[in-house]
Amino acid sequence: MASLQLHFRNGSFVPYCGGALIRPNWVLTAAHCKITIALGQDLLAVLGIHSLSKIERSQQRLRIIRQIPITKFNNLTMKDDIMLLQLETDAKINQYVNVLNLPKGGITDMKSGTTCTVAGWGKTKINNYSDTLQEVEVKVIDRRTCNSMDYYNHRPEITQDMICVGDSKGRGDSCQGDSGGPLICNKMYTGIVSFGKGCAIAKKPGVYTLLTKRYIDWIRDTIG
Repeated sequence: MASLQLHFRNGSFVPYCGGALIRPNWVLTAAHCKITIALGQDLLAVLGIHSLSKIERSQQRLRIIRQIPITKFNNLTMKDDIMLLQLETDAKINQYVNVLNLPKGGITDMKSGTTCTVAGWGKTKINNYSDTLQEVEVKVIDRRTCNSMDYYNHRPEITQDMICVGDSKGRGDSCQGDSGGPLICNKMYTGIVSFGKGCAIAKKPGVYTLLTKRYIDWIRDTIG
């Protein structure tokens, strides 16, 4: 798990997204997490981190030198919301930091009702971001239901490259600040936090980029 942070010369920083380390010098996140930096600013991927406010011995702070979103990303439909981040140096693999393996051959879909977990430092209450890494269990909602009138009503279209995951009673969800973080289903890296309407709304579940074969092929073509 990586916390993506914008750092300033005065020592302050703003966490803005999550991600997952997939190679010692590559992080996978969402394309809408791409940001433009000014002089005196740096983008860092912080690994081995639990608390945003504390300096923990487990932490590794690595500079992001390239942001590579897939070329077809559309921020209106949120189609192809996936991006690679190249780190300046390799992360040290140890008891606190490890790579998250990509699904071999990609994932075609997940059965409705499958229990998954998602983690991040995003909002847990209105306007309240979490200082410590949080994790929540959510369940897969079939695509037809997610596109129905009571749910997203095809605005935007939930495509074959997306997956809806939430809670039918609105008790748990990813939220602002969790974008780019990994979704784990059946112990597999299944998706990337992409978008949703509000947070923990029963019929507006989180929508995730599904790690299909097309995306796995793109990742391998890009980083070798």
